[in-house]
Order: sequence, then C-alpha cells, then structure tokens
Amino acid sequence: MSTAITDDGSPVHEKVYRQLREAIAAGRFAPGVALTIRGIAENLGVSPMPAREAIRRLVAERALEMHENRRVSVPRMTRDKFDELVAARTLLEPEAAVRALPHCDAAVVRELERIDGEIDVALANGDGESYMLKNRAFHFTLYRAARSQVLVPLIESLWLQSGPFMRVVYGRIGTSYVIDQHKAAVAAIGRGDAEGLHAAIRADILDGMSIIGRVVLDGEGAAAGARSAGQPA
Repeated sequence: MSTAITDDGSPVHEKVYRQLREAIAAGRFAPGVALTIRGIAENLGVSPMPAREAIRRLVAERALEMHENRRVSVPRMTRDKFDELVAARTLLEPEAAVRALPHCDAAVVRELERIDGEIDVALANGDGESYMLKNRAFHFTLYRAARSQVLVPLIESLWLQSGPFMRVVYGRIGTSYVIDQHKAAVAAIGRGDAEGLHAAIRADILDGMSIIGRVVLDGEGAAAGARSAGQPA
C-alpha cells in the first residue's frame, strides 16, 4: 500500500503529526477532555488512519494518553509531574540558550527583538493565545540557534507536556501576571554574557511554571475568578 504524499512532498501522516503536535503545544486541547480519533481526524481534515498514527507517536511522547475506550486526552497535571517538568526545563533550556550564544549573530538578535515586540503587544492586549505562540517562537528561535540534535527535541517534548496548562492559566487569569524576561535575555546576548543569558532564561521558566503551579495545582485561578465575580473564594 502506497503512502499518501502532501503537496510539499512529505507523507500525510507526518504532516498530521506536526499539526497535532503544534495544536497540543499551543494548548488547543484542554487537559483531561477525552477526544476520539475520528473527531481529531475531522478537525484536521484527514482520514482516521494518519490521525491514528500521529496519536500513537504522541502517546509514546507522553503528550497524549490513550484510554481503555480508545479515546485520547492530554494528561492531567500532577504535583510530581509538575516538579519534574520544572527541574528538566530549568536544566535543559538555559543550557541550550548558552550553547546558542556563539551562533547568535545580528540576524538572530533582530528576530528575537521582533518577536519580543509582538509579545509586548499581545501582553498589552491581554491576548493569551498570541502570547503563547510568540513566546514559543522566541524560545525556539534561540534554542535552535544552538544547532543541537539532542537538546532541542528534548525541550520540545517538555513544552508539549506543559503548553496545554499555560492555555488553562491564561484562560482563567489572563496575561497580567506574566513577567517578561526576554529583554534581559536579549541584552545578555548583546553583551556575550553566558551567565546572564542562563539566568534570564531560567528566571523566565520559573516565572511561567510558578503560575501553572498556583493556578492548576493550587486553584488560585478559581479563587481569583470568584473574587472578581463578588463571590467568596
């Protein structure tokens, strides 16, 4: 049986995998909500077969989990998983940034500054979805400059497991809690300051993940929503 090919020459199942991966990282699937393979296929405009293959790969990457009824969902967050994600991200991402530093020429810096300007607009407008997309673009523009065949795929896997929860956070409390460490990172790159870049990226991760911890695990978002509605928290 021949493999279906897209207009760009890639197999359909590979394109579907990339699309589904991006959708998960962007938080377009709510954690814990069960989805059917057929429903995902229809959402992506493909037949169930390539959707099933993409889901199989994403289950192996722990971005999705398969249930006994053959439905799939984004796994729920637990305290242990959260702690491990924080530890892994703060180890790998600052290292990738420092490895990228020698390759951050003027073109890379201009691109980072351009993306950070778009992040400022998203934050000013309270646009959580745009902020998530631009924040991811900033980080991976930097990390991919390291030209690492090991670190970047590992970091992508970590973002797959935390991205959906950032969408939950911005849906509950907006973007007003976000602290932008990107300008400090860009300034450190301009100075050739590896230690400063490491510190800025680590602080950025800890700021973002601490919001997830407070809202998703500790229920702060629900309490804030109740207060804004004039109800007792």
